[in-house]
Amino acid sequence: MVEDRSETLLKVEEKYMPPPSIVESAWVRDYETLYQESIKDREAFWAKVAEDLHWFKKWDKVLEWNYPYAKWFVGGKTNITYNCLDRHVKNGKRNKVAYIALDEDSREKKITYGELLELVNRIANGLKSLGVKKGDRVSIYMPNTVEAVACMLACARIGAIHSLVFAGFSEGALRLRIEDAKAKVVITASYTKRRGKKIDLLATAQRAIDGLDFVEKVIVWDRDGDVLNGEDKFFVSLDELISTSSPKCEPEVMDAEDPLYILYTSGTTGKPKGVLHTTGGYMVGTYYTTKVVFDLKEDDIYWCTADIGWVTGHSYIVYGPLAVGATSLIVEGAPDYPDPGRWWSYVEKYRVNIFYTAPTAVRMFMKYGEQWPAKYDLSSLRILGSVGEPINPEAWHWYFKNIGREKCVIVDTWWQTETGMHMITTIPSYPAKPGKAGKPFFGIEALVVDRHGNVLPPNTIGNLVIKTPWPSMLRTCWGEPERYEKYWNTIPGYYLTGDLASYDEEGYIMILGRADDVLNVAGHRIGTMEVESAIVDYPAVAEAAVIGKPHEVKGESIKAFVILKKGYEPSEKLVEEIKYHVKQVLGPIAVPDEIEFVEKLPKTRSGKIMRRVLKAQELGLPVGDISTLED
Repeated sequence: MVEDRSETLLKVEEKYMPPPSIVESAWVRDYETLYQESIKDREAFWAKVAEDLHWFKKWDKVLEWNYPYAKWFVGGKTNITYNCLDRHVKNGKRNKVAYIALDEDSREKKITYGELLELVNRIANGLKSLGVKKGDRVSIYMPNTVEAVACMLACARIGAIHSLVFAGFSEGALRLRIEDAKAKVVITASYTKRRGKKIDLLATAQRAIDGLDFVEKVIVWDRDGDVLNGEDKFFVSLDELISTSSPKCEPEVMDAEDPLYILYTSGTTGKPKGVLHTTGGYMVGTYYTTKVVFDLKEDDIYWCTADIGWVTGHSYIVYGPLAVGATSLIVEGAPDYPDPGRWWSYVEKYRVNIFYTAPTAVRMFMKYGEQWPAKYDLSSLRILGSVGEPINPEAWHWYFKNIGREKCVIVDTWWQTETGMHMITTIPSYPAKPGKAGKPFFGIEALVVDRHGNVLPPNTIGNLVIKTPWPSMLRTCWGEPERYEKYWNTIPGYYLTGDLASYDEEGYIMILGRADDVLNVAGHRIGTMEVESAIVDYPAVAEAAVIGKPHEVKGESIKAFVILKKGYEPSEKLVEEIKYHVKQVLGPIAVPDEIEFVEKLPKTRSGKIMRRVLKAQELGLPVGDISTLED
């Protein structure tokens, strides 16, 4: 836990006023008044938002709070896909484009709300024909495509719980997640494309499920029609399932508290946590934040550049934008391939109005230089969003000047896999401060406290906590309620986010990174434990510790300290072999940039490695409290 008192070193004084044209048409023009109302009567506030959506049966009670467990819209019956699809089709949007999908070769595919509803229904009926029913888990290991979105929605349609695994993970990480969820069916694709290369997803999925007898079927999107021959009945063609199933499928009537999905996120210790989100509250939270934070209007073209394998993709490519009825871009492949103008060419071509990306991407484009975005007409842009980690002031200014052409609003959004929706953010109608996320969203009480739960004064670094429940919060950790309870019991009375933060006199909050050891590499949260286990899994290694080091493009780079087993000598060859092994086990994103061989590691008496000591020594910083250090 952090020391109780330390001043914020980064002073952010400048303010950027939003253009009057944006303020005048914003969904929310007076933040302060609405925020105070939302805090004074939280339940009335969220009930009013929920009225925008369709319920088969209205709730009996907005919130049931038995600390630390919450239930929202108790007794309410709905289906999130009805709100994302049927509702719009019935309201005259059958022919409105839901997604413009682009593969790495810029091949375009458009799908309307009417077509997406039929596609989802066909896949839902196909899943039913394979015996999938309400409450069953389905693991999805797919590229960033409309087909993957349709598979997610098909699960939600029939009440099956989907668990997406980012298609960049390799078999070890995939297996862990399939095994923990006990998935009945796995859905994958023959390949995804990145930097001109086909990456074989099916082969990885096959290795990951080897010997897992609870997996009954693998559904394969055979993209080029050249991997399935129809002989092995264990593998089912997605295209065939679609073509032989009915386009009509009544949505399962779901209780507001029925599970919607499990998404695995790295913890600081042990295996990844299966964060469980439920139906009603998550739907309400993602709908309202998408509408208000991005100020989404009927004819906007919206683009979130995330991958559906992460929570940003779940909330802000799939459920939020579809609930609002938006037209979204969904893009497969690398942002700078075939050249660093790729993204800006799409903004120009499709007249994108709202663009939501990570500071990592912004810093990568900074490295390529401003001449790339300068080649394109980006005048359609109105709102720029930032997600995944704090955006440093330098990157903020570059984004504002070179992408926004000094005419856009930047909304910096802080939230987590666990929170499900934006929690702290700038909204378009009030001034932005570069480097500060903004103020708490409506209904959210965010505080900065010391380790005993005392609220700290402004400009002091402390623990970021949330005081009261919110609709889209996680309900538990799959199969591990004690890990869920820890969020609320570490500083009793508060949800502990695990991030350090400070706030200024005006209530703007600055996020200062993780209080624990989760690495944040290129916007991906990676647990130290996962990387360390992969390294120790290599035959020559006895022990390992990893830390994150500041990196101008990736946010953090990974450095590993490795103790070899007796009989092995440090060598460059060994460094490369260990890196290759990590790549095989966890995927390329988790490969350490540096490996240093050491004789011993700093540990507590109970045997825990003190990574912050390694980090402090590496970066030449004060080591801090080492009273628990063994040696």
